[in-house]
Parts: sequence; C-alpha cells; structure tokens
Amino acid sequence: MKSGITLLFIIASAICQPLHSSDWPVLKKYDQEHIYKIAMPVGGIGTGTVSLGGRGNLQDWEIMGRPAKGYNPGSGRNNSAFFTLYTETNGKKDLRLLEGPVPFYQYEGASGAIATNHGLPRFSEATFEAAYPFGQVNLSTSHLPVTVKMKAFNPLIPGDVDNSSIPVAVIDFEIRNNSDEAITFGICGTMQNFIGEDGSEGKAKDNTNNYLENNGIRGILMTSEGADRNIDQWGTIALSTPSSGEISYRTAWLPERWGSSILDFWDDLSSDGKLENRKDEVSEKPMASLSVGNTLAARSVVTVRFLLTWNFPNRTAWSTEPLKNYYSTKYTDAWDVAVKTNPQLDLLEKKCAEFVEAFCSSDLPTDVKESALFNLSTLRSQTCFRLSDGNFYAWEGCDDKTGCCFGSCTHVWNYETATAFLFGDIAKSMRKVEFSLATKDNGIMSFRVKLPLDNIPDFAKVAADGQMGCIIKLYREWQFSGDENFLRELYPKAVAALSYAWIKGGWDGNQDGVMEGVQHNTMDVEYYGPNPQMTIWYLGALRAMEEMSIYMKDKEMAAKCRKLFLTGSKWTDENLFNGEYYIHKIMVPAKEDIPSEQLVGMGSADYGNPDYQLGEGCLVDQLVGQYLAHVCGLGYLVKKENVAKTLQSIMKYNYRNDLSDHFNCFRSYALGNEAALLMASYPKSRPVNPFPYFTEVMTGFEYAAAIGMLYEGQKENGLKCISNIRNRYDGRKRSPFDEAECGHHYGRAMASWSAVPALTGFHYSAVTNEMKFSDIKGSFFWSDGYSYGTADISDEVAGAKRTVTISVLNGTIDIGKITVDGVGSFTVKKPKLIQTGANEIFAIK
Repeated sequence: MKSGITLLFIIASAICQPLHSSDWPVLKKYDQEHIYKIAMPVGGIGTGTVSLGGRGNLQDWEIMGRPAKGYNPGSGRNNSAFFTLYTETNGKKDLRLLEGPVPFYQYEGASGAIATNHGLPRFSEATFEAAYPFGQVNLSTSHLPVTVKMKAFNPLIPGDVDNSSIPVAVIDFEIRNNSDEAITFGICGTMQNFIGEDGSEGKAKDNTNNYLENNGIRGILMTSEGADRNIDQWGTIALSTPSSGEISYRTAWLPERWGSSILDFWDDLSSDGKLENRKDEVSEKPMASLSVGNTLAARSVVTVRFLLTWNFPNRTAWSTEPLKNYYSTKYTDAWDVAVKTNPQLDLLEKKCAEFVEAFCSSDLPTDVKESALFNLSTLRSQTCFRLSDGNFYAWEGCDDKTGCCFGSCTHVWNYETATAFLFGDIAKSMRKVEFSLATKDNGIMSFRVKLPLDNIPDFAKVAADGQMGCIIKLYREWQFSGDENFLRELYPKAVAALSYAWIKGGWDGNQDGVMEGVQHNTMDVEYYGPNPQMTIWYLGALRAMEEMSIYMKDKEMAAKCRKLFLTGSKWTDENLFNGEYYIHKIMVPAKEDIPSEQLVGMGSADYGNPDYQLGEGCLVDQLVGQYLAHVCGLGYLVKKENVAKTLQSIMKYNYRNDLSDHFNCFRSYALGNEAALLMASYPKSRPVNPFPYFTEVMTGFEYAAAIGMLYEGQKENGLKCISNIRNRYDGRKRSPFDEAECGHHYGRAMASWSAVPALTGFHYSAVTNEMKFSDIKGSFFWSDGYSYGTADISDEVAGAKRTVTISVLNGTIDIGKITVDGVGSFTVKKPKLIQTGANEIFAIK
C-alpha cells in the first residue's frame, strides 16, 4: 500500500458481539411518526461527520471540511450509500434495504419520489433511540422472522480530546432470529468512490477501488489519481472490523445505464447473498460493495460491525490559504485510522457508555439531560474544527453548503459552556487564541479571528459583550484547570482588554462602571448608551478581573475593578431597573468621539437617531452576564431581588404558549402552536425600528434566560422553557441534533449544558481545591473539563448533616474542601487526590 492520503472505503465486518453495544444507554425514544427529521451527526470533534437518519439511512456526508446538508453521493436514484440484509431460510430468500419506510413528504418530485434509495424493498416499521453519541434504529417487518437494531456512535469521552476526535462512525447491525430455524444471512454495505467532490465544489477524476486485507482488516480501498492533493476534497474513508464470516465484494458495479447497474447488483446479491465482482472502465466515481455472510442460529442474536473511517487533511474554512486538519496529523490515511482505532475501540466504547450512562442516570429532569447531551453533537459538526496548530476554531453555525459567520465569534461563543465543562483543553485553546493572538497591546480584541493567524490584525473590530465575556471565561478556565502558567501568560492581555473599555470615547470612557459608549454586540448592531446586556457583561468582567488580579498580586487593578464594580452595579439598579426589568437608555455620543473599531454593524449610520436599538424593551437575555457569573461562581452582579423580578418579567412579557398569532418580521425558528420565549417584548413603548431579531425565537438565548431562572429557584418556569425547546426539536418537525440560529448546529445552543450546574449548584476550583453543590439530595453528574464522575449526596447519616460521595469515572481531581450551600463544609488537612475508578466520602457535620 503506498503511503500518503488516499480515499479509503473499507467495508469490513465481523460476526461478533461488541463489548457494550447490546446495552447502550437510552435517554429518548422516538416512534415512527417522529423519526423522519432525525439526523444524528456521527464523527469526532473537528473531523466532520456523516449523519444517521431516523429510519436508518446515512445522509449529509460532511466529511470533507465543509457543510453538505442533503449531500448523498451516488450515481443514481437508488444507489446512494446504503446497507442491505439478505436472508434465506427453508429455501425462502429475501433481500431488502436496512432502512424504515420512506416519509410521505418525500413521495413527490418531478421524477417521482425524492428519497434516497426509494425504489428498494425495506422494513415496514422503524423507531429510533438515542443518548448522544449513541443512536439506535429498530427495524422490523412482518415479512421476516428477524428484527434488526442498527447502531451508530463515535467515542465521546470528557477530558479526552484526542480519543473524542477520531474520524470514525461505528455502525453495528444487531440481528435477532425470532424463529426456530437457522437463517443464512448477509449484510452488504455499498457506496460510491466520490473523492474530489463534496456536494458543492470539486470534480472526481480517475478514482479507483481495490480490495485489501491486512492488520486484521478486510475492505475496499478507494483512491484517486486525478484529484489534486491540495484541495479539501482529497482524502479517505473506511469501514472495518476484525473479520469473521464469508466476505464477498465488488470493487466496481456495471456502468450506470438506465437502472441496469443497480439491477445487476440486486439480481446478483439476491441469488445467494454473495457478490461477484464487476469491471467499470467508464465511471470516474466507481461504486463499491462488500458483503459479510454467516448463519444465525434459531432464537439467537449476532452483531455485524462496520467502522466507517476517513481522513481528509485539507481545510480552507474562511482562510485565504490552505490549512491542515489536526486530526489528520495523527494518521497516514483512513486505513491507518481503522487499524489504530480498532484495537482500542472496545475500551473507548466502554468509557463512552460509562460517561453517557452516568449522565443519563443523574437525578435531573429528562429534558435538561436531553438538551445538554444532544447539543454536544455541535462539537462534531462542521461548525467546529481543529487545525494542525492544535487550536480549536468555529463558525457560529453552518449553512447548508458553507460555514456561517466566521471567526470563533466571541459574542456567540460566550453563551455555551459545554466545552469548558467537558473539554478544558479546547476551552483553554480558545482563550489563548482570543488573548494571545487576537488582542492587541492596546486592548483591541478582534471578535472574529481571521485565518491564517497572520491575518488576524486585518479585522480589528471589537464587540463589547464578546470582549467582556472572554475575560469571564478566562477566569473560568483558570479556575477549572488550576493552571497558574496559563493565567500568567494571558493576564497582561486580559488587563489590556478590560482597560480598553476606559479609553477616551470607549465603552466606559468616564470610568464609572457603566457602559455608555457605542457597543457592538451579538444582535449584530451597535447599542448607544447604557443597557443591561452590555453593562452586566462588563460587571461580570470586573468581578472576574478582580479575582484574577488578587491572585496575581496586582493590587491596583484589583482595587480599581472593585470600585468600578460597586459603582456600576449600584447605578445599574438605580437607573436601568424600571421595577420589572432592566431597560436601555439610548444616549448617542458625538460622532468624532467614537473609535472606528467600535462601528461594525447596523445602527451605526444615523448618529442622531439610530435604528436597531433595544430601548425600553424587555430583552430575553438582558441578564446573560449574570447567567455566566453564576456558572463561574462570581456571585450577584446586580441586586438579587431585581434579578429574580426581571426573570419573572421575561416570563410575563416574552413567553408565548402559542405562536399562531405572533407577528414575526424576520426568521422563524419557532412558529404555529409552538411555545417559546421571544427575543424581546415591548410592554410600554417600542422604537420604530428595534434591533432586527426582536420578534424572533432562538434557543441559545432562551437557555440563558431559562437557566437564569433555575439559578433563582424559579424551577417551574425554567424547566418549562427548556421543555418547550426540546418539544420543538422532536424528530417530526426538526432534528433533535440540530438546534439552529444563524445556521445549523449553532454554537450558542450549547448553553444548554449550564442547566446541569444550575440545578446541582456544582462549582469546582482547582485553585482552591473546593467543590460545591446546592442543598440537594440524590445522585448527580459532575465534570470540570479534565475529569468527571458522580456525586451522591445523602441525608443525615451518623450525625452528619450531609454525606457526599465523590466518584471519579475518568481523570483525577484534588479535593480539599466540600461545601453544600446552606448546610456546611468539610475541609481536609491535605487535598485528596481522587483517581479514575476511586471514590471518597465526605461527612458534613
């Protein structure tokens, strides 16, 4: 086998029972009416994915460095990638697609049905079960004495970035014989060698397929002599497993001629479940198929495993120059991915299932667990990627064929917390890019990062919320990691970023703790004058910087932050709180006083009477800075009672139980009889032309409000809002794995993870070695980005007010103090190091 990257399609299978596949955890079940919009991304962090459809189809082949919604490569209507099942019992033969029924909305098109592989026999019943990253399709039909469970996953292990970044989709077929007779069967996988094309760009040329056997792998290697090795569309794919059973294959089908190609394939496989090879010297993109056959004893179950792996090293993203994917530095090609992954796969599956089971077993509401867990799929989507420098980058979301809104946008990624709680190294890499590379010595932080990194200075535009939020997140990453060198490295730029607010004409040019200047923000507009959204972000940044400055023994900065925080918090409560919620007081500075880098979006044209302002509206995320401050343990930024009242007012004015009568002047992410929180409401007076999104609904903002409610003890309202979101993403109307905003798989939606610490009160500081929880009882999942486990909190035992058992499932953690709020603390003389598989019991007396 020649070295370098080639497109490899290995379809190899074994008759085996994977270590844990038979009892994967299940959090959510979808009946047949709720499966047709399901598309679960399967792939690693930064590797791209292929999605498992709710009926068992593979769709959206997004493995080449760009989004590709609806891209299903194949040379005809009935030969997109698919799997088939052949059975023979007592002389009765059957061959059918391993998929459920075609949805009705795909019945009609200009040339008939538009579903992939619509003309193939299939199973009549299908349901879907999920606990991300595990997806399972249950298939049955009255025509066969067997049932099939199709399973797919990619290892996702908190704290283990590399093993969560493998370009693999593990696909198992668990076949159950419900009869008293032995059954001869075969499972065949088929796909096209489409190297050179990604659904939008490129053209395949001189692609060939070859059958290989080595390193315990049998399969079909796909290569291309014609594709340019420097384009994003050049790479590899594979399916593999330790092989048992009888293998037959095709490295080509007959050339496509009016359906004759698939007719020949179907006739061949239908005869005995085995394939005879064909030649195709015409097609640039030849088909390939591999069948695995064996005998299934009466009343028995076997599992056939396929590993789909790939390696596409090149990525353009928003760069002006070619870039390299980090994951591809780990492998020579996709065959190498299969060979390296297979020996450790049982362990990775076990660790992944252990994580998911621990999380799903936590004593939290199902919708909270679903929203937190299922939105992790965004980390695997084309929204996110890692480059060869090891850093993590992201779009805001994905359009169907391109990324949406470049640059790891700070004001969008401020909201999500999943990366920090599950993959601390990723979160730290984002902070390093923001401060070390994107922040100038004068404190200007480019809120979008250009690529390659040398181009960052070309953007040089600031976002008030983005910049302040990054300071809070720097504090969070330092607390979770306890990495003093990390803080010392980034502290000077963090000071500069905060101090930028104090320049002449700046956000807080008069240094009174309130943002009055021109504030570009996540609404893609500039706000003029003090408003709750920006000012409370600022107050959170002041608190975070105060804590970091104290640690750094920077007394002057700590004192200044404290002073500004106190004056700003007091002013905000006295001047912006109207008795129900916080409002925006529009104040337009002189044009000549506005630094040019602050004018970015809409609202910058008419300085005397600017459009796109919030005004006296009740904004859904006006307390977003308080939300993140709670997550980070920074305390209240404004009066506690005002926070509680504001959240009640958001429910009073922004909540709609039914949107059928709601007027929306822009995009609709919720509609009809769906319930949601509006972006803003105007119970008193409304600007003629408010910020553009005020009539919309977007889940990331809803989560910020809902989780704020949970922190304030408004549990019923908070959980109602979270449940409403998940009801909208129910598999019938929308995919449960694709919460959209400005694009699919939107980063902000991963704010959903914050409901976990909100309900448990979890906070951990590796600086002080203290772990905290609310006064709760039960078993709860915890994670800090580097380790994870469970906390079992029980009632009074043997004189203790609370007994807290901390179990570590992966990683290690030092605990010197356990606190249950309102109950007390337990302090040890020397921090206890708890390692993987161990636990410690702390009695709070």
